[in-house]
Amino acid sequence: MDFELSQEQQTVRDTFARFCDEKIAPQAEAIDEAHEFPRELFAALGELGFFGMRYPEEDGGSGMDLNAFCLALTEIARGSMSLAGAVAMQSLMGTKFLHMLGNDDIRERLFAPALLGKKIGAICMTEPNAGSDLGSISTHAVKVEGGYRLNGQKMWVTSAPVADFFTVFAIVGEEKALTIFLVEKDFAGLAVGRAIEKMGVRALPTSELALNECFVPETHCLSAVGDGVTHLRKLLAEIRIITGAMAIGGGRGALNEAVRYAAERKQFGKPINRFQAIQLKLAEMATDLEAAEQLVHYAAWLKQNDKPCHQQSAMAKLFASEAATTVCDKAARVLASYGFAMEYPVQRHLRDIRFTLIGGGTSEILKLIIAKGLST
Repeated sequence: MDFELSQEQQTVRDTFARFCDEKIAPQAEAIDEAHEFPRELFAALGELGFFGMRYPEEDGGSGMDLNAFCLALTEIARGSMSLAGAVAMQSLMGTKFLHMLGNDDIRERLFAPALLGKKIGAICMTEPNAGSDLGSISTHAVKVEGGYRLNGQKMWVTSAPVADFFTVFAIVGEEKALTIFLVEKDFAGLAVGRAIEKMGVRALPTSELALNECFVPETHCLSAVGDGVTHLRKLLAEIRIITGAMAIGGGRGALNEAVRYAAERKQFGKPINRFQAIQLKLAEMATDLEAAEQLVHYAAWLKQNDKPCHQQSAMAKLFASEAATTVCDKAARVLASYGFAMEYPVQRHLRDIRFTLIGGGTSEILKLIIAKGLST
């Protein structure tokens, strides 16, 4: 792999770094405290073409590679993990199944405006008793004239209160065949439930979702009955890679704050960045993030070039999320008591980074995947 960025990749990084510094970072504290979906920033990223980066030009995107996308997402997460989570969901899980499986009407009414940030998509997999174990999904669909009726409850639905459409995983028949359905927000029987209050990513709304005799027309059964897992597996590596990219962004945001504070804070007559105890922490943080970035971009390169990347994507996400969590903790230690103060951004990075430990598979699940790969 060539570790030198292409001109296109460098342009992407510079563009989104500038957007982060000028637009996201100045508003990050306010949107976190307001606990409100950042619609203006979301729309601005749509205008910037972020949502279409991974889609072909003939479908309204820009056809960029996965590494370019990761570079952009890292810069967004550096400013706000809440915004990064929302736009990552929109760019991949929220729209991918519409692009892969939707008919012309779905692509025109929902997918095309979603690429511009004018429609918002969400994905519904997790349930009260089904997280990592998709085999425990109980939301079920019954075939009726003209379509299906869905019943069940979903949990942890990202962007649910603001979403225009939902990609729902449900089982069909006694064989519990996992199938993908598209449910639009105005369908009778769909109800967005209570909001889930979270310690981090507070501007990324997350809610329960109830389906009560919700009729879904045949045209909105996206996959063949039982093909849900097959289609989901096509996305797993990419989900893990982009989660790793978000983790790097969150870690870099915390590191930048620690470096800035250490240069300004004086003790015993000199800036604390002159003390070895602080220098060692900063060096460890920078090294961990550099290593995480190399792993993530190597996994992205493998994925982009259709090479086996099941193991590498799991490793990349595992290392990046765990390393970034450690980096955020060390950043708070550099600030000492001010790392505990809400007036400094480090506490937000420390709260938000835990989001990346969950998305794309917990560390424990990823370790099992990696270990299994070693024995086959």
